[in-house]
Amino acid sequence: MTGAEAGATGGFEPATGAEVRPAGADGPGGAAASHEERAGAVRDAFEALLRIREVVNTSVVDPRAVPAEWERVRMVRAIALALQAAGVPPSAVDEHGERAATGYLVTATEHPRVVRVEWPGPRGSGAGHEAESALRGCARVLGGLGWVVLEYRGKGGRRYLEVEAPATVRR
Repeated sequence: MTGAEAGATGGFEPATGAEVRPAGADGPGGAAASHEERAGAVRDAFEALLRIREVVNTSVVDPRAVPAEWERVRMVRAIALALQAAGVPPSAVDEHGERAATGYLVTATEHPRVVRVEWPGPRGSGAGHEAESALRGCARVLGGLGWVVLEYRGKGGRRYLEVEAPATVRR
């Protein structure tokens, strides 16, 4: 997440998969909130995102199926929220910077309107073997919400997704 995104988001932050999670802690950044409280906050934030779509996407047939401009300028946050709301687990790192959990990792790219979604995990976790099916699940979630999703293979054949908003809004 960029500094501009963090300053404009308020109190709730979806898990991007880059957060430090000390052993035994729940949620991003080791937050002490219970699993149920976190799930409720994710649901509320996602419903608010869908309401934003309804309010600003008035010229399209299904406003909930098209990313709003608010999402387009906060893509890391919007994509992470969509994945978390769909029940996809985020990755995390421990205090030493080592992967502590297998799941999605959403990061910005050099292009401001494209984000990358990967499926990392701890050494020996088998995350690389899970990546194809897990990322396809992520692509289904995001595609269903109107995002354009392309799958690539990077160094060593590691799979990842690039996600962007549609170039034009269908009316």
